[in-house]
Amino acid sequence: MTAGIGAPSDAGAARVALELRDVRKSFGRTEIIRGASLKVNAGERVALIGPNGAGKSTLFNLVSGRFAPSSGEILLHGRRIDGAAPHRINRQGLARSFQVSNLFTRLSVFENLRCAVLWSLGYRYAFWRFLATLHDANERAEELLALLHLERRRDVLAMNLTYAEQRALEIGLTIAGGADVILLDEPTAGMSKSETRRFVQLIRDATVGRTLLTVEHDMGVVFGLADRIAVLAYGEVIAFDTPEAVRADPRVQEAYLGSVLAATQAREA
Repeated sequence: MTAGIGAPSDAGAARVALELRDVRKSFGRTEIIRGASLKVNAGERVALIGPNGAGKSTLFNLVSGRFAPSSGEILLHGRRIDGAAPHRINRQGLARSFQVSNLFTRLSVFENLRCAVLWSLGYRYAFWRFLATLHDANERAEELLALLHLERRRDVLAMNLTYAEQRALEIGLTIAGGADVILLDEPTAGMSKSETRRFVQLIRDATVGRTLLTVEHDMGVVFGLADRIAVLAYGEVIAFDTPEAVRADPRVQEAYLGSVLAATQAREA
């Protein structure tokens, strides 16, 4: 499939940051995504939920360019990106994190962040350039350290951070390049309740002025963070509305939410 990158779709798309139009993805004869359509407005925080096997990770991989859709269109700020390489999509303004932290483990926290900001500041590979002299890159990395509350861990190797700190650094790397559409894949997975509460606030702070699409299984995080919730079931978006409306939707309760809330209540009893 050839993605028509650079060709705006229509004048009304400017208010929509990310749009999926009847997106489908098959692996052999197995259809995983079955005509998913979605519009995420600029500056909006959207949570993508659904039962295991619903296709959430596949949908993320389609949007970020890891997979090309079998059919349909994906638009970023009104421009088609379906089928484009991940690095080209990133340079159009979209960045994502993964379920497993992907860091430069033998570099310090500061060095990780400084590496991540270089491209967006116009720096390319040059073996004669000393990074310590790049004042704008160092300044931006320091700003990110403060945003992530990792100033005290500045010179610690990424491999020696706690799990929650590594996830925080991952958020920093995701936003460091200046992308305005952020995809987070299960950002609070594996965290304690106290860590989760702090991390949700970090996500709020880090995505101010940005558009967020996140996959999340913790319903407390979903209802506390999202402006709207998209529910994926059997490869289709069956509901897309405010948290209150989604919670009350009988289709969502039948497909997913009722069983999840019941399991959550049983664990807390």
